[in-house]
Formats: sequence, structure tokens, C-alpha cells
Amino acid sequence: MNKMKLIIGKKLNMTQIFTPQGDVLPVTIINIEPVTITQIKTKKNDGYQAIQIGAGTKKKVNKPQTGHLKGKNFRYVKECRMPIADLQVGDSWGVEAFSEGEKIKITGITKGKGFQGVVKRWGFRGSPASHGHKDQLRMPGSIGTTGPARVFKGMRMGGHMGNVTTSIKWLEIVKIDTATSQIYVKGAVPGARHSLLYIFSEGDLVTIKKAANDQVAAKETPEIEEIKEVTAEVANEETTASQEETVDQATTVNDGANDKKNA
Repeated sequence: MNKMKLIIGKKLNMTQIFTPQGDVLPVTIINIEPVTITQIKTKKNDGYQAIQIGAGTKKKVNKPQTGHLKGKNFRYVKECRMPIADLQVGDSWGVEAFSEGEKIKITGITKGKGFQGVVKRWGFRGSPASHGHKDQLRMPGSIGTTGPARVFKGMRMGGHMGNVTTSIKWLEIVKIDTATSQIYVKGAVPGARHSLLYIFSEGDLVTIKKAANDQVAAKETPEIEEIKEVTAEVANEETTASQEETVDQATTVNDGANDKKNA
């Protein structure tokens, strides 16, 4: 079995839900996109093991993508290195692959803040508001020394903030709505509304095809057991009848022999 799960979702909004104990939990609603395996990479052909999944739909796809995706217009394509046992191209899964209470990791792109100063970007306290300071409340102050007369690498200064890929681990799924294909995750997740999220989790990956086969097997098991019981009963009856017939024949032979002796 595969010990890793991956799926694609879109962040909707934050809300709150109440637990049976009456506690209020802040949650983020994520709409799950069903994914399909578009390619399987192996160590023999590609040098490493990975799967490529596609999700969503796209109106127009260029010819190279059309050939690669076998005519399926997926909007999003993601590759993930993971064990590929029991997986085939075309296998798909959705929100049913996860369960409530499961711990997940979510990767997304944070909100872009543009160019920001050191107070917002790094949490500097700023300069004093009195004692000779003027128009320096949010300035960084000194950024180096007289010797060596240069600015060291890594100095925290103003610059572009946000719009970077980040991951948050150990988030908990508190609710799953299979009717709307949504999950409720405790806490905040990176990104703005309707931004793309990649959701990872450890555990057995159950595809839709495998789940359907398991359901069919579960339904067929009682019928098979019943058939076995009926077959066993019929076999027992036939064995009993055969034994009785053998006894009757032996009795008839013995009676005939006794009649000849008496004669």
C-alpha cells in the first residue's frame, strides 16, 4: 500500500464551528478537486519514483499538453515523489481519501504584500518619538559598522513581502463534507481566497476504483458464504444418501446369501 496521500484544493474562506463540548474552533473551508494520475515515473525510466496528477478543467490546451495528458484538459498538474505500488495511470481519488481527525500538511502561496518596511516585514519597534527624532519612527536605524564598512548578508531591511511558497504542518481535519467535496481544517492556511493548495498526508491511499472493488467484495462475501453453506448442505445430503444406498445394497446381498444357504 502507498503510505502517502496527495490532493489539490482551493481555499474558500474561514468560519467557525462548535464541537459537541461547546468549544468554538476557527476553521478554513477548502474545496477539494478530484485528481487523476496522468503519469507514473519510475527509477528505471526517469531515475526516481513519482506520480503526476491532474485536476480541474481547462478550455484550451496546447498540443504538447494534449499529447501528454491523453486528451484530458486538466487545469492543474502536480508531481509528487512517493511510492507507486498498486497505482496506475487513470486512477483517481477525491475527498473520500481523507478522514476526520487526520493530520495534514498544506502547501500554498502566501498573500503578496508588495514592498514593505522593517516594522511590518520584520517586526521592528521603530525609533523613539521624541528626544530629537523626526520622521524616523519606522526607520530601521543602523545597518552596519564603521569597520568593516559594508552591510553584511542577511541584514533585515525593507523589501518585497509575501507571495512565496510556504507549508504548514500538523493541521487537523475537523470535518469532511462529501456532498460538497469540502474539508474543514482547524486554523489558518496560506494564501488568499480561491488560491491553490496542495494537501499532503501520511496513510494508505485508497483510489475510487479500489474503494468500489472493496464495496463489491464486501457485498459479495455474504452471498459467497451462503452459497458455500448451501453447497455443503447438499454435499452432506448426497453423502448421506449414498451411504444409505450402500448399506441397503449390502443388506440385500447378505439376505440373498442367507437364502441360498437355507435352501
